[in-house]
Order: sequence, then structure tokens, then C-alpha cells
Amino acid sequence: MFPPRLEGPRLLLRPLVAADAPRLTAILDDPAVHRNLRLERPISLAAEREFITALARATEEVVVGIAARDDGRLLGVTGLHQLADPARQAEFGIFIGGPEEWGKGHGQEATRLIVGYGFDALRLNRVWLHVHADNARGIHAYERVGFRREGVLRQAALRGDRFVDVIAMAVLREEWRARR
Repeated sequence: MFPPRLEGPRLLLRPLVAADAPRLTAILDDPAVHRNLRLERPISLAAEREFITALARATEEVVVGIAARDDGRLLGVTGLHQLADPARQAEFGIFIGGPEEWGKGHGQEATRLIVGYGFDALRLNRVWLHVHADNARGIHAYERVGFRREGVLRQAALRGDRFVDVIAMAVLREEWRARR
């Protein structure tokens, strides 16, 4: 699916290009970023380039880079996945890195942009996510933009040698529109 170009007050969501691969690899290999993602480590530059190339052929997901509007630096990635679901729902995903970029509202702005695109342009009815229960910063950001907790998946993720609970969250189109 052709990725959109979305602009917010401080961010630009744009298609990823091959030149983004080194920056994405560095972000994903940061342990502070990686600890909350469902990815194998380490991430290779070749694998990241293949991922970006494959996005051009993707039909069931929209994945875009999160860039700062002022200087264009790549801050992370966000997207909507499993778009072929007949219930018109999609899984939301995001990562911002490294920690020097956290706490600045980038995640909330990027989430508002891509979820709004999902409801407005893609006509989704529901956007959902899973977040590690100990990721308080992420849970707070998701709640601030309108996601609600739906339940706990007990010990559903493995971090190192320990299992962690996962919180299921979602926002419905009607809830999203009511918040506008």
C-alpha cells in the first residue's frame, strides 16, 4: 500500500527510503528501544534494507518514518498492520529512539497522525495495540490520545529470561471522533 505523507505541528510522517536503513538499525539496536519491541536482535543493516524495499509491495500494512519537520532527522517508525481484516481493524505500532528523543511528545503526535489516517482515509473502525505492562510511558501516551485498556494478556511476552504481562488497548472510530 502506498504510504502517506502526513504533517503535524512538529513531525512529518513520510515513506521510508533505503537511506534510512542505517539510522533505523542504530535505533533498533539500542537496548532501551529494543526492550519493548517484538524483534529479534541484533538488527542487521541488510535486513533493514530488505524491510524497507518490501514495504513498496506491502498490501496489508502502512509503515512510515517519523521525521522532525525542522531538520528532517528520522526519529522512528509508525504504522498500521493487518489491514485486510474484514472487521476493518488494524494493529498499531510505533517506536521512537533513542531515549534522547523520548518525553518530547513525538509519540503522541505521530500516533494521532497515523491513527487519524487509519480512521479517515482507510475507513477503519478499530485500531488496537499490545504494550508491555511495565511500559508506563507508552501506556500513558496511548491513553492520552484515546486508547482504552481492554485487558491483560498474562505473561504473553518474553524479555530476556522473564515473562511480562501485555496490556491490550484499542480505540474505536466513534471514540476517536468524539475526542476531536
